[in-house]
Parts: sequence; structure tokens; C-alpha cells
Amino acid sequence: MHKQSSFLAMIIIGVLFFIFGFVTWLNGSLIPYLKVICDLNEFEALFVTFAFYIAYTVMALPMAVILEKTGYKKGMALGLFVMSLGSLLFIPAALSGEFLVFLAALFTLGTGLTILQTASNPYIVLLGPIESAAMRISIMGLINKSAGVLAPLLFTALILSDIGSSSQLVSTNTQELAYKLIKPYIIMSIMLLVLTLFVWFSSLPELEFEDDPYDDENIFGFPRVVLGALALFFYVGIEVIAGDTIGLYGQSLGIANATALTAYTMSFMVAGYLVGVFFIPKFLSQEKALVSSALLGIFFLFGVAFSSTTESHIITGLPDSVAFVAMLGLANALVWPTIWPLALQDLGKHTAKGSALLIMAIAGGAVLPLVFGKVAQITADMQMSYLVGIVCYVMILFYGLKWHKMTGWRA
Repeated sequence: MHKQSSFLAMIIIGVLFFIFGFVTWLNGSLIPYLKVICDLNEFEALFVTFAFYIAYTVMALPMAVILEKTGYKKGMALGLFVMSLGSLLFIPAALSGEFLVFLAALFTLGTGLTILQTASNPYIVLLGPIESAAMRISIMGLINKSAGVLAPLLFTALILSDIGSSSQLVSTNTQELAYKLIKPYIIMSIMLLVLTLFVWFSSLPELEFEDDPYDDENIFGFPRVVLGALALFFYVGIEVIAGDTIGLYGQSLGIANATALTAYTMSFMVAGYLVGVFFIPKFLSQEKALVSSALLGIFFLFGVAFSSTTESHIITGLPDSVAFVAMLGLANALVWPTIWPLALQDLGKHTAKGSALLIMAIAGGAVLPLVFGKVAQITADMQMSYLVGIVCYVMILFYGLKWHKMTGWRA
């Protein structure tokens, strides 16, 4: 691919990765907001996350079939258009105040993101040499996480500016709160529609695959893809555990700023992405980066379980055990960027279905944190419960050492 075309493609895909982060991390702000509007308990409010992420599992393979017919460029435009429609669904949801309509809107947003993720992840992998794909995905990860920082700030500025603080939501008229969602989501819908047209009419080059000897092969005949999806399932699970439970853990230890602790995990992830940008592939191969990430994760988990919950010997200023939870972000950062190119290598025309299978693995983020929570509840020891994450890193380690090399199930 021509250098100028590659640069343009990187910019466009970068914008899409920003959208992934913005829409995904916006859910964290929506959960307490909809809890008040729809009078939900904590369990019911978590269906916000369920409705959003279940779309990845339910819609990934159907979207891959569509992607094979439309091509990657038009598929990305289609994903943006579906997201625009999902944003508009927040209007009848806000007017009715019905939680099920909100969930339908979130599922539609998730469906659009499924198409975008299924198209853009392999696109960035195949945009240049496969050996440097993890570096390119790391750049996208930096963009994605910056959107994750911006999303709650914008939501607060637009929604809560005249309320005072989130603690005052319960004393505000619920209908008034619901109506406040209309304007921001109309703006989002318009922006997504503009991006749809931009991508559709852009000079973004289409991915072309040479004929390969696997034309009649079922996607499940490629063990490095199937096992890659399995590894990603466990990776997304431990990533969500590291980012979403650190606040609960800090709260259980009486840390005053527990609600802000996720920022520490994200900061370590950014540091990990920077390693990927500057060291892969010149100083660090994708395989070694993946193996190192798994081993580092296991080391940090032992640090969580067996270090002090009161003393701080690490520069974060947090109790050592909590600091080790945050440092899981460093171990996690390069797992997604390295598994994708290893899993999709030499798939040819099967890339869309392979990508869809990997996207479906995002379901790990919904399932494994619940397992962690149940273990913590049964044992009444959240600190030791983090050791369940060792299973996640062992699966990632297996993939880095052997599974990604398998060309057949008997290999």
C-alpha cells in the first residue's frame, strides 16, 4: 500500500478507535444516571453494560457475513450509520423513560460498534507489515484510552452542569433528567452521520486478498484463530477486573479516593501502549511481548495477593496491594495488540470471519468479573480472590508460547 494511502488510513482508523473508546467508556457515566431515571437497583442498572456488550457476541458473525459482501471500507461506513441510528433511539427512550427502550438503543450502538471493530481491527493489522501490527494497534490503544478520559468529562459538562454534582441526581425530577439526554445524543448522531459520509466518500483503500488454498475451510478449522479468541476472552476478563474492581478493592481498604483508582490502571495501560509503539518490532517481537505480558501479569497478581494492604513502597502512593492491581494495566496493554496479528496471519479471505470470532471474545468482560465477584463473596477475601486471574494469564501464556503457531488441530 502506498505510504500516503497508509497515512490517510491510519488517520481514519484512528478516528474510529477514538469513537470506540468514547462510546464504550460513556456507559460508565450512563449507569448511575439511568439508575435514577428508571428507578433501578444495582443489578438492573448493570444491564446497561450487558445490553451493550452482548451485541458483540450476538452480532459478530452476522456482521462478518455483511462485511464480506460490502467490503471493509463500506462496512466501516455502515457501522457508523447503525451507531447514528442507535444514538437517535435515545430520543424515544428519553421521552418514554422506559428502560427497555434505552437497552434497545444501547444494543443498536453495540451492533454498530461490532461492525466497526470487526472491520477496523484487521484493517490496522493488514495496513503494513504483520511484524509491526502490534505497534500500530498500540497507537490506536492510546487514542482509544484518551477518548475514555474525555467521555465522562463531556457527559458531566453537558448533563450535570446545572445540577451541581452526581450526588444531587436523586433530588432532581426524573423526567427532566431523561430529557437532558436528548440533545447530547442528537449531537452524537449528527457527528456519526457526518463520519459515515466521510468514510464512504474517502479514498480509504479497500483490503484485497490473494486467492488462498483455504477457500473451502471453515473458520473453526484455524486453531490459531479459535484459540486466539479463547485467549482474548480471558484477556478482556482480566482487563475489566483490573480496571473495574480496583475501586471496590480500594473502598474495602478505606482508601479515600477509591472512585478515582481506575485512572491508575489506565495510566499503566498507556505506559504499556508506549512500550508497544517504541519497541515493537525493532526491539521486541510480538510473540515475546505477549509471553512477557502473561508472565508479568502472574507476577503482579502474586503481588496483589501477598503484599501489604496498608504500607506503600511503590511510587503510586497507594497501598502496595492496590498498586499491584493498578500495574495489571501494564501487563494487559500489549495483549490485545499482539494476539490480533498472530491470530489473523495468513487468513486471506477468511479474515472477516476470523475477526468476528475474536470480537465475540469481548464477552469475557461480562462473564469473568462476575466470577471474580462470586469468589470474593464466597471467600470474603477480595485480596486473595485476584488469584483467579492467574487462569487468564496462563491461557494467554499458552497462546504466546504454542497456540499461535498451530496451523492445524493435529499440529
